[in-house]
Amino acid sequence: MVRTLLPIALVVGVGFAPVCARAQSQLSLKSVSVDLPPGDDMFPNGPGADAINNNCLACHSADMVLNQPALSKAQWEVQVNLMRTAYKAPIDPKDAGAIVDYLVSIKGIK
Repeated sequence: MVRTLLPIALVVGVGFAPVCARAQSQLSLKSVSVDLPPGDDMFPNGPGADAINNNCLACHSADMVLNQPALSKAQWEVQVNLMRTAYKAPIDPKDAGAIVDYLVSIKGIK
């Protein structure tokens, strides 16, 4: 019985192959849009606020940074350099010092 069903299954499979191939060629891709939650928050005004708003908000929110623990100036320098070198953050090197000074002024160890 298996010997008779195998050729029939083979013929049926070959017969449906063009239909299956045709179905695969009708695949279409559609663009989708995603609504992200509003992230209008900026860093509070102060010396260096423009530098941090222009460089750091490209990757993460102000709230994420403002909720970090207070760090020393040396620790903030390490973090800013880590963002630039390891994570390839688009931080202009001339703004790095202003960003560190700003972070120390609002989230520095007192």
